Amino acid sequence: MMKHILNAVLLLIVLSVATSFSSCKEKRGELKKIWYNGSYNRDFKDLNDLHLAEAQKLGVQPVSSREEAEKASKKMEEIKSNKYYEVEELKHSIPYLIPQAASLLKDIGKNFQDSLSNLNASIYKIKVTSVTRTVDDVKKLKKRNVNSSVNSAHQYGTTFDVSWVRYTKVDEKDTLNIDNDRLKMVLASVLRDLHREKRCYIKHERKQGCFHITVRETD
Repeated sequence: MMKHILNAVLLLIVLSVATSFSSCKEKRGELKKIWYNGSYNRDFKDLNDLHLAEAQKLGVQPVSSREEAEKASKKMEEIKSNKYYEVEELKHSIPYLIPQAASLLKDIGKNFQDSLSNLNASIYKIKVTSVTRTVDDVKKLKKRNVNSSVNSAHQYGTTFDVSWVRYTKVDEKDTLNIDNDRLKMVLASVLRDLHREKRCYIKHERKQGCFHITVRETD
């Protein structure tokens, strides 16, 4: 009899602890309003001459081919998909950046996720669509797009493009979905802060659907 009573008491204690734990478990909370108080085209209008001048000052020398790029890559860091961003399949660039640019890219991805968390939103990764281009890459792109520049900042390992139309959701089991327009607002807010800190030059590319970003020299 006493044994049954003890077992019943222990069961009540276990249930009580489990209930207490579940009630204390942190919940996401209500999604906060996501809005960008600004203009993408006005806030991110740094033209190619600014990007190029900074790239030439900070970056590596342009290389003509993928073979030569292997040697230059020793001065740069390889960019791989991680918990903060995804590198898409690169058809016209190679996944290398100088250390300052690699650090900037990581900060953009981390700050983006921190901002989503503060908004009680689902967590997403940004997508990198273009990184460092060889001279051959630039020439091929010029043939496809007459508006592209031969003097591309992408040749110096300082510059990368981040999509504002595509993102990757971290937890597919999370039932809350944030549309791409609002994700762009969050990303733009993050980039505007870094731009104001003079950590980068940024151009809002409408046709390409990306933010064109070049790291700046810090004091």
